[in-house]
Order: sequence, then C-alpha cells, then structure tokens
Amino acid sequence: MPDRPPTGLAGPVPVPYPVPDRFPASAPYDEGMLDVGDGNQIHWAAYGNPAGKPALVVHGGPGSGSSPNAHRLFDPAVYRVVLFDQRGCGRSTPHASDPAADLSVNTTAHLVADMERLRTHLGIDRWLLYGGSWGSTLILAYAEAHPERVTEIVLVAVTTTRRSETAWLYEGVGRFFPEAHERFRAGVDHAEDLVGAYAARMNHPDRAVREKAAADWCAWEDAVLSMEGQGTPYTDRVDDARLGFVRICSHYFAHGAFLEEGALIRDAHRLAGIPGVLIHGRLDMGGPLITAWELARAWPDAELHVVEGTGHLGGDETRRLVMEALARFARDAPPTHRPSHTATPPPPHRTSHTATPPPPSPSPPTAPPPAPAGEPPGESRRPAR
Repeated sequence: MPDRPPTGLAGPVPVPYPVPDRFPASAPYDEGMLDVGDGNQIHWAAYGNPAGKPALVVHGGPGSGSSPNAHRLFDPAVYRVVLFDQRGCGRSTPHASDPAADLSVNTTAHLVADMERLRTHLGIDRWLLYGGSWGSTLILAYAEAHPERVTEIVLVAVTTTRRSETAWLYEGVGRFFPEAHERFRAGVDHAEDLVGAYAARMNHPDRAVREKAAADWCAWEDAVLSMEGQGTPYTDRVDDARLGFVRICSHYFAHGAFLEEGALIRDAHRLAGIPGVLIHGRLDMGGPLITAWELARAWPDAELHVVEGTGHLGGDETRRLVMEALARFARDAPPTHRPSHTATPPPPHRTSHTATPPPPSPSPPTAPPPAPAGEPPGESRRPAR
C-alpha cells in the first residue's frame, strides 16, 4: 500500500474557470444501438462536441439505465460525452423485465467487454470515466482491466460491490430501520439469504409475484435513503423499469457482482498514473464512507473529497465538486476546443492533504431539491445506485 496522508482527504484544488450550476440541456448529436453479442443490443447517445475530449458516463443500479441529464455536468464546448444503457435496462434490448431475457450473459465481465466494444465502435482511443454507486464499481472493473484506455476517473458515492458491502446494505443497516427491514425480510418469508431469495422471486413465472418482490425491494431501498429527504426515488420507478431494475440488481448482488471479493481495491495499483477524484457523502447509510477511504488509500493518484451533511444521493456540493473536477480535466481537451478561459492550464494534478472545507450555506427555500449525484437539480431523481 502506498504511503498515504493520515487524513486521506483532499482539500481545495485550483480549477481553471468558474463552473456554472449546470450546462444547458441539449439533444444528442448522434445515437444508436450496438450489437454486443449474446442477443443483446445496447443503446448509446453522444452529446457535446464531436471533436472534444471523450468522456463516458456509467450509470448506476445495476439496472438503473442512463439519465440524459448527466451530460449537463460537462462543458459541451470541450467534451464529447457518451451515455449508454447497460445490458437489459433503459433502451437496451432485450429488457430484463421480460423473464425470457437471459441474465446468464449479463455479468460484470460482459459489461466491461461492452464498454470496450463501444469505445472501438465510436473510434475513441482513450476516455474519461464518470459514474456513481454501482457505476463506480463498473468503472473500476473496466479501468483495472484496460488502464491504457482511461485518461481520468471521477466517482461519486463510491462502491466496489464487495459481498460485505451488499451484506451491509440489505442486512446490517437494518439495525437503523428495524420496522422497514422486518417488512423487507417478510417479503421473502424471512429467508436466510435475503438477496438470493429476492433474485429467485424476480425470475418467477408469475408477474404478480415479481411485481410484489420488486415493490418490497424498492421500499427497502427508499427506507435506507429516507433520512436524505429526497422522497422515494426507488418506489417512483414504475412497471417494467422497476421490474428490470430489481431483477438485474438482485442478480448481480446475489453473485457478488461476479467479482472476486475485494479485488477492485486489491488491484487499485493498476490505476497508477490515472488521476482520480472520489466524492462521497459522510452520511451515506447504504454505502458507508469506509469503501471510498480504502480505495483512496490504495490508489496512488486518487484524491478523496468527503461531503459533510449529505448521503448517497448527494446534492449541490456533490455536483459542484464533480463539475470542478471535470473542469480541471478539461485542460487535456484538444487545444482548439478549450474554452477561452482555459488558455492558461491549471497546475498539474496533485493530491492535497488538507481537510475539505465545509459546504456552502443551503440554497434558498425556492431552489429545487438537490438531485442525485450525477444529475442536475430539478431533473430526474433516480438514485445513483
């Protein structure tokens, strides 16, 4: 393990120019369906500058599907932003809500291969990776397999989907929400393996059984987020989107994300030379800060920003840190596509050893509620996970 500072925290880092609250929404300049084999096609869309710095947004879940508003975190004059829906969700086909969709060909290794196929299809040599929660797990898996294809990484609500992390989310954190956890357990007759039991029910031939299991799962997810004051983003999913999400999510979590336990942190040395920014809410009940802390200790070029007073869904301060990181990394865009105010490059990437300053004062009451990490406020409230 490299010699890391005692705090493991990053302090203020210069940014090349002030970032806005968000960039304007726009339509994709290109999109399509990519055949990735095994009868699957994934949907992708590209925003911003076709000749700009390539960046890939990796959504959470697993099984959430992409949010088009994520492109608003990126300066459209500088970045070529690619969004895609992972196998079985969003606009990719076949959709996992259909029990006939084969999940045996939906694993982390398959998704990593799909990302490489998409990169090749789009003619991209290297790209920045941005994502949160499950998206951070998939980004780490990809980057450790293909470090030569990654320029920088920005992660929020950091997870590595170890079995220990899953056990905390679906069992351990229940000590804080005993009533809701009892209902969650009762949904599968108090099975010893809760996640495995839900995964089995999401493959039941009776749609009513699948719908009940999906509703119980989402109710539990919302209970874990309940102290963040952002409503019920999981229960707000409806119909096939909810069924597909829970079927994929329980499938991955029942199998330890198809990863060797602890492998992503163990192999973080493979990320050496790749600048990374990790942003995590101190009050994240579902994904405790310890995972981001351990990753920052193992990744030589990572800096960790802890956001006080926020949880898994993040908020304005989380979004600000993401956009400032993206602005810093914009210095590596082709010179002819940098904004005029970035003509003087910022100092080289470095890890600061000072504590993160406290977040700014809350927004006025008339401001829209904070959105999940990776989405501008006032837009979709889909959680990162």
